[in-house]
Amino acid sequence: MKVKIHTLFQYLLDTTKTDPEAFIGFSLAESPKLGDFLDDLDPEMSLDWNLKSFRGLPSLRQRVIDQAGLAKNCTADDVLITAGAAEANYLAFMQLVEAGDEVVTEIPGWPQIEVLAKSRGATVKLVERNEAEGWALPLDQLENLVTPKTKLIFLTNPNNPTGKLLSEEELHRIAQIADKVGAWLIVDEVYAGLEWAADRAPSIAGIYERGITTGSVSKALGLQGLRTGWLICRNKNMVMDAIILRENSSEIMNVMGEAIAEVALRPDRLSQALAKARRDSIATLEFLDTYIAAEPKLSWHRPEAGLIGLARLAESIDGDIFAKRLLADPFKTFLLPGSAYGLSNHIRLGVGGGTSAKLDVGLTRMSQLLVEWDTQN
Repeated sequence: MKVKIHTLFQYLLDTTKTDPEAFIGFSLAESPKLGDFLDDLDPEMSLDWNLKSFRGLPSLRQRVIDQAGLAKNCTADDVLITAGAAEANYLAFMQLVEAGDEVVTEIPGWPQIEVLAKSRGATVKLVERNEAEGWALPLDQLENLVTPKTKLIFLTNPNNPTGKLLSEEELHRIAQIADKVGAWLIVDEVYAGLEWAADRAPSIAGIYERGITTGSVSKALGLQGLRTGWLICRNKNMVMDAIILRENSSEIMNVMGEAIAEVALRPDRLSQALAKARRDSIATLEFLDTYIAAEPKLSWHRPEAGLIGLARLAESIDGDIFAKRLLADPFKTFLLPGSAYGLSNHIRLGVGGGTSAKLDVGLTRMSQLLVEWDTQN
């Protein structure tokens, strides 16, 4: 079955034809420059990959284990370096799910798995996060959706796009739910490390033997352009299956991306980068929180982690129409409508990107559109 484009990607494709002047909802930390890494790179490093591990640079894989707090549970051989977390999710899914299987995932959530499941001929079951309770994941509902036919549960933690955190206790219960039927459990952690009110939750790969942790340097570290992520799983056969599938797609590794990612994940650099991202993002989050509180046509549950959250629009405003008008003249401001996550009455707001996002300009223009909305419709 043909893979159909999901709404989020379609909207991003459409907006590449425009030239926005401001961004509301930038989803990654301010990106460093290549020059920031040159002193730590070897100019004599070969760009060939022959005779190197197809799992990724051993030093990078160990950094991945260490930053995830998995040194007591996992080894570097439990890690596969991938082209971002998206490829990690893809490789795991395509090796685990077949036509007729059931897949349980969350809404709102990262839409990739729902798209893949439908293309595979699998049945998708959606557990709806509770907006009234700050986008909490209803575990009783999740448990009711899981059956002996459930092959995979896919979640994000922190949740993408609401910023809601699953606690260690909740993760253990979810693992127990999966274990009752022998299901695999993927938890995408692309925003891990940017928690505002709690400690980072433990990675599922250390909790559950069929748990798969995915992540990348894209969001918290702003290194999206490296296309370097990972998959962590203690099941050796699952990791090898992912290696075999990747051999028939992207095939071999991104030498420069891995080298730079290894530098970025060195403990001193990582702690400094995360501290800066937290410092910058919390200041911007406070500004955005105050802005929303003063806007009668907006409300939200402030994210507990990560760089994005979902805001609810007044009932009379359709998120798709609103986003398109804001992107057009005279506003020329980008934001992502909530329909990308199955919620047409919402918009995605964010605190990433640094000064280049021109968030203050974008919010001023959005206020103008909100004021004019009732007279234009």
